[in-house]
Formats: sequence, structure tokens, C-alpha cells
Amino acid sequence: MTDLAIYGFGAFGRELAAIVRSINEAAPRWNVIGYFDDGVPEGRSNRYGGVIGGLGALNRHERPLAVVMAIASPDTVRALVSKITNPLVHFPNLVAPTVLFFDRESVGMGRGNILGHNCRISCDVELGDFNLLNGEVSLGHDVKTGSFNVMQPDVRLSGAVTVGDGNFFGARALVLQGVAIGRGTRIGTGSVVIRRTRDGVTYFGNPARIMKNL
Repeated sequence: MTDLAIYGFGAFGRELAAIVRSINEAAPRWNVIGYFDDGVPEGRSNRYGGVIGGLGALNRHERPLAVVMAIASPDTVRALVSKITNPLVHFPNLVAPTVLFFDRESVGMGRGNILGHNCRISCDVELGDFNLLNGEVSLGHDVKTGSFNVMQPDVRLSGAVTVGDGNFFGARALVLQGVAIGRGTRIGTGSVVIRRTRDGVTYFGNPARIMKNL
């Protein structure tokens, strides 16, 4: 089996460890060696493993290692990935065994993507790098995303939606067919996006509107 570590010791780190366990139950693949986290003391542990260091320890690791990022912040993941310089580290796509692909061969993915349990992925979908689909996310046909996007549970992207880089979608957000989401945009929980968004702002409501007083 391939050695794997989780970057982030919080609750989401436990969720990813549980996903890895479910993957291994279906077909043994990953040997979880522990967590990396810069804000938690080395040696602290939970039911899935212990903290073995922070960024420095990861960059000094002397064996090939798969790493998954248990962090639901586009900017934080982007910054951390840029600081991981160890050539022995790679970032696999982590796909829960309950993900439903309409046509797996028509779906393209870069690296470091996480697809949580019960996601539904239609045909001719393209994902960039380090996208998080955090459980029961639905991507319609011909959806195209960039990188470092976070989609919380039950997000729905209708057919032919395009998404740039570094966006955050709150739980149960819905984007209607053909709408374009740019860069650095936040879509609030339960919001319904019916038209193209502006970059770097927050939208909320049904229909989703720019939030001016945050």
C-alpha cells in the first residue's frame, strides 16, 4: 500500500481519514501514517492517527508520500501547497467509494482533488487541481472548474457551469445552468446564483445578490 498523510488535524481531517478507511475497505490502497499540522503539538492523536509534525517535517520527509489537504479554505490550501517543496510528496485525487460517476471515462481531474461521499458527477466534467467536493455535491454535464475551489455539502452546479479559481460555495448553494463563476467569489449557504458573478465578492440569497456590508 502507498503511504498517505493528512494535512490538517481538525474535524475535517477526521472525515478524510474516515473516507480513506472506506476506500481501503473496498480495496486496500492507502497506509495512513498520520497527520501534519502546524498548529497542533506533535504526538497528539485521535482514533485515526497522530500528529507527526508540521510543514518543516513534511518537507524533510525522506520517503515517497501521498498527502491530502484537510483544509476547507481556498487561500490557505493554495498557500500551503506552494510551500510544500519536498519532491517526494505527491497529491493524489481522493475519491470516496460512494461517488457516482455517470461516465467515469469522460471526467478529467488534475491532482489533489477530494470527492466526498455520495457526490454525483455527470458526463464531460473537468476539474482542475485541489478542488474539495465535500459530500453530496452534484456537478451537471459539461461543468468545468479551475483549481482551489471549496464546495460544501449539497452544492449543486447545473449543466455547463464554469468555475474559475479560489471560490467558496456554502452548503446547499445552487448555480443555474450555463452560469459562470469567476475567481475568489464566495457563495453563501442556500444561495441561488442565476447570472454571472463578479470576482472577489460575496453573494447571498435567492436570487443571489452581492453582500455589501460584511
